[in-house]
Amino acid sequence: MIPADFRALHLELLIQLLLGVLLGGAIGIERELKGKPAGLRTNILICMAAVLFTTLSIRMSQGRGDPGRLAAQILTGVGFIGAGTILHTRGAVTGLTSAATIWVVTAIGIALGSGAYVEAMGATVLVMLVLAGLARFEEFLSRQSTTTRLVVHAKPSPTAFPELEALVRRTGLEVVDSKVRQENVDMVIDLTLQGFKGLHEEAMLAILHHPLVRTVSRGE
Repeated sequence: MIPADFRALHLELLIQLLLGVLLGGAIGIERELKGKPAGLRTNILICMAAVLFTTLSIRMSQGRGDPGRLAAQILTGVGFIGAGTILHTRGAVTGLTSAATIWVVTAIGIALGSGAYVEAMGATVLVMLVLAGLARFEEFLSRQSTTTRLVVHAKPSPTAFPELEALVRRTGLEVVDSKVRQENVDMVIDLTLQGFKGLHEEAMLAILHHPLVRTVSRGE
């Protein structure tokens, strides 16, 4: 005969896991529809794992230790998974939102495993609003952007182009196109920049003050 309290523990864990599937799946569907690397299955599995680890941590401690120690290690492990979704290519960083989503899905799983059901569901709703609702706002912001072509004459140096490209990206602009050619004794760099109107002048001044740069002009 299985004790009633033992059956209750199993039932509670099953409910927590099912909620993990639902909440992690809700966020995962949004990521999947946008073609992100951490999609439906990834978010469900991460949320379920967080639920299991947290529940086991609480039960194994049974007042003899700190139940938060194992839960804290969950975040460390998930950090490696999140790092795998971040790509760094030619000064551009992508995958940060996917990494942050994995992080918050883990937190939702920990909340479920510790019995904070209302908080977990509320957090899921907020995450969905941030991921889906703010997309329209980002589209509005993108319509406020403009494109500028800059022609930079610089001293010939192998570091000139990567340094200038990184400098532009730090101002908040995106380098949508770039070309490098040799003209007499100068290295000529054509940069097509896109972003908020006010940042273009800032980028132009930043480039002009670079020690390798001779002149900067707006391309026709």
